[in-house]
Amino acid sequence: MRGILSGSGYLPHYRLDRSQITAFLGTGGGKGKRAVASFDEDTTTMGFEAARRCLRASVTVPDSVLFATVTPAYADRTNATTIHAALRLPTSVAAIDMNGSVRSTSGGLRLALKSTAATLVVGSDARGGLPTSGDEASGGDGAAAVLIGSDTDGTLLAEHLASATCTDEFVDRWRSPGDARSKLWEERFGEVKYLECGQRAWAEALAATGLATGDVTTVAISGLHGRATKALAGRLKLQATLPDRAEAIGNSGAAQPIMLLVDALEQATPGDVIALIVLSDGADVFLFRATEVVASWKNERTVAAQASSGHDLPYGKFLSWRGGITVEPPRRPEPARASSSAADRNEAWKFGFVANRDTANGEISLPPSRMSESGGSGGLEPVPMADVLGTIATFTIDRLAYSPSPPIAFGIVDFDGGGRFPIELTDVRPEDVKIGGRVEMTFRRLASSDGIHNYFWKARPVAASGDTPTAGAN
Repeated sequence: MRGILSGSGYLPHYRLDRSQITAFLGTGGGKGKRAVASFDEDTTTMGFEAARRCLRASVTVPDSVLFATVTPAYADRTNATTIHAALRLPTSVAAIDMNGSVRSTSGGLRLALKSTAATLVVGSDARGGLPTSGDEASGGDGAAAVLIGSDTDGTLLAEHLASATCTDEFVDRWRSPGDARSKLWEERFGEVKYLECGQRAWAEALAATGLATGDVTTVAISGLHGRATKALAGRLKLQATLPDRAEAIGNSGAAQPIMLLVDALEQATPGDVIALIVLSDGADVFLFRATEVVASWKNERTVAAQASSGHDLPYGKFLSWRGGITVEPPRRPEPARASSSAADRNEAWKFGFVANRDTANGEISLPPSRMSESGGSGGLEPVPMADVLGTIATFTIDRLAYSPSPPIAFGIVDFDGGGRFPIELTDVRPEDVKIGGRVEMTFRRLASSDGIHNYFWKARPVAASGDTPTAGAN
């Protein structure tokens, strides 16, 4: 039996109040807030954060990683390999990009459910548009991941009942490569086409299971065409539509289908039938039934908890992070291009944040030491540190070093169980940094030069809600 073994969502720390757009430019904006990726985040780093939370809750190692996004950090190379490296997965695990449209995510789900091997499906997106546009205000940044497998791979949270699809060629949204914004056709045209496909796929999915609409406990409808998603709920006479949290976080595009699916699972009770409808270049419908496991399942950080948190970001800062305006940078040289060969030699440290322990004295070295106290490298053992919490021993605020968003907060972090390392802090205001503050590690983009992204780890304050990762070296 195929189904969902684990799932998790990731929402960045920052929120943009849509009313700030109106106040700043005199038009655009709206009510509520949208999630905003930090200047050092992209779809790859957000996808990794969702993926590692998903895998923490499962002992199953996936056979492959399918990474879907509309806004990849790289073209002409695989972005999923970076997620693969940061997760420290075996080289035998395939890492594959599925880029281009929101339907890439539902396509990944469909392939994973038809496979016979455990598959990690990750959706990530950073939505935007021209200033004052509807896409800018209604979009949202985030990522989500689900681990799909069989009951032989582990205990299922939800069993897959049926899927159905409807594919149709019509142009209602498009963006040429290199363009900063998507263009839209007249809304009524897209609404008609999506309603036709949505109803057809819904009927086929129900027919495959013998269920009626009233038997479905929760329906999550994902899509960038707001009128179509609302109209389809009415046309199908759905009574239990899951809120899309658009007013709190916005529409996260390629991440939204899995984000809503995880959100539904986090609220499910055993026996609930959950439907996911994805409207993108047609329609896809997935039906699941929650198992007894969901009664005791608690995600590390629920979608609901993340949606209700976050720190407000000024609209001017949002524009500077997205390249909408250019601010005066620190008068220091920009970072040099990262070395591919050096990164390859230090992959475990750079991407996996793996230190080592000297077996002679038990000391943990960050970065990894090349020689033990007893001499040679034979007395060293690897110690993964990415999930280990730490405490700020001291810090400094640097207003001179180059950064896309100065100033930079640097901290000396003492890790639980041993090890000390100087590291950049993120997702925190300079005035909020304090000695004794607790931090967790997060995978970020340090800088980009000559089109090469330099990924490494930073430290961020532990979530105030207390739903934090387990401390200790693994």
